[in-house]
Amino acid sequence: MNIEVSIKEQSLTLYDQGKQLKQYSVSTAKNGSGELMDSECTPCGVHFISEKIGEGTEKNSVFVGRLETGEIYESALRELHPERDWILTRILWLSGTEEGKNKGHNVDSHDRYIYIHGSPDDVDMGQPGSRGCVRMRNDDIIELFEMIEVGTEVVIDDK
Repeated sequence: MNIEVSIKEQSLTLYDQGKQLKQYSVSTAKNGSGELMDSECTPCGVHFISEKIGEGTEKNSVFVGRLETGEIYESALRELHPERDWILTRILWLSGTEEGKNKGHNVDSHDRYIYIHGSPDDVDMGQPGSRGCVRMRNDDIIELFEMIEVGTEVVIDDK
């Protein structure tokens, strides 16, 4: 299996031996594509899933620093914490494979904490809006999480 993320199309497609299995609408970075640390851009190039976080957690479970907080997201919680970048339900942590592009020094996707993750249901998909990560609907990230393994290749393209 492998995953392709199209920044232009705001989509994530799951393939098995070249055959498309699923396609999801996603939201990548509001700042566009880019690899630099602190840019809040979505990094391009070849990555792999280095960790799967959140297996078995309840839908809308809130994560901070990759740890489940025990909170379940609802709009009232957003009002209490308007500064949070909501990471919900499941996390697929990405690592880059291309030295100097998305791996190492100030361009390292893993060190930038770039994930594919769930987000609040009222967050628009199909248009840029994240701080660098690839946001998905919660039901979609649960489905994808169950279908892929650590080590799955993820190619992110802005063409």
